Amino acid sequence: MWAALIELNSYRFRHGARPLLNYQELCREVAGVRVGELSVPALRSVVRRYADACMETARRKRRGERARYPRRRRQLVPLRYYAGTFELRGRRLRLSTARGTPALWLLLARPIPYGDEAVRSVTLLSDAGRLVLDVSAEVPVAESQEGVTAGVDLGIIHPFAATSGSQALLVSGRVIRAEERLHLADTKARARATAKRAPRPAQRGSRRWRQARRRQRQAEARHLRRVRQMQHHAAKELISWAQAKGVGTLVVGDPRGIAARDAGRRQNRRVATTWRRTHLVGALRDKAEVAGIEVVLVDERGTSSTCPECTARVPKPKGRRFTCPFCGYEGHRDLVGARNIAARGGGTTTAPAVVTHRRAGAPPARRDRRRHLMDRHRSCPAPGRPARGESLAGRRTPTDGAGSTDHGRWRGSGNKANVALKGH
Repeated sequence: MWAALIELNSYRFRHGARPLLNYQELCREVAGVRVGELSVPALRSVVRRYADACMETARRKRRGERARYPRRRRQLVPLRYYAGTFELRGRRLRLSTARGTPALWLLLARPIPYGDEAVRSVTLLSDAGRLVLDVSAEVPVAESQEGVTAGVDLGIIHPFAATSGSQALLVSGRVIRAEERLHLADTKARARATAKRAPRPAQRGSRRWRQARRRQRQAEARHLRRVRQMQHHAAKELISWAQAKGVGTLVVGDPRGIAARDAGRRQNRRVATTWRRTHLVGALRDKAEVAGIEVVLVDERGTSSTCPECTARVPKPKGRRFTCPFCGYEGHRDLVGARNIAARGGGTTTAPAVVTHRRAGAPPARRDRRRHLMDRHRSCPAPGRPARGESLAGRRTPTDGAGSTDHGRWRGSGNKANVALKGH
């Protein structure tokens, strides 16, 4: 269906006719058309997705931005089914199909965490070769509460830095950055391993190459799910803190346009690919709406290089500590930005008397390959590593009686460092 819509507009464009971009026009064009076993709601969901993409492209072109209309064919397009076109029975889901075709029943991996009457729509999509069901449900929303105003500064090292009055919150993103670093190392290692099997241009890859590509897509999708889950956890920590402090309005620094500036190769990569600031703001908006907290976006330009006490512009610090050379004020750079953002939204803040630290997400299950290099300088080493001043020979475990030592067995995690030292 997606390919047919692309061919339709291509044909009209070649013959001088006006392309059909509106949803109503496209629906009239495909009325009465039967595409396999697709039901009418599923077919119209593809039309809706195509029309939305075309209208967004037209809006960007009017703003002078570079954009292109959909022209690439897609094999699997998400299908959305609204209430009344599907039936949910515990872990079983029946989707509507075309008239005269057998019913389509799906068995879910786990039950949906909402009541059957709360589910409003389901979307069937493919994620790296896996069928995934995206569920939209109606959840109770708290009434908007009157309270104090808090400023929120978005960042890479700290996803959220918030301040309200004399209270402040710092949500650490160390786990997110560790996941990004490990995923980048795995991607480079996978590329080196598969470089010899890569097909030449205009050649179809072998079966092993297609399997390697499929595993790569699965790893990318798994990494993206982990990062999104950690960002949801960070937003939940911020909303919980705001509810405990009686915050009614969150003034957030708008990060739009920050990727247009050239700040060097490494910083451009951090900002453009690993930050995912749009999803971070979306997760915060969703959770704030459920909690009854209003979110307001303001311009964040210059908030990290302005003193919140004397409002003097100072050079932006390279580290995490802000020092004003005019009034002598010192503080965390992200919290300084949060205070200035709160002031732009009409809030009042003072120097934080109490700073709450939180960490978003769980540590990655994969082990850092550089951890053994840091253990030489740690007083409390990682599990399976020798402490400072302790030889590796002293960590051997005797298994063949008194005085004997098995050089093939080591006490600990059995990672690469230990394996490489066998028989020492």
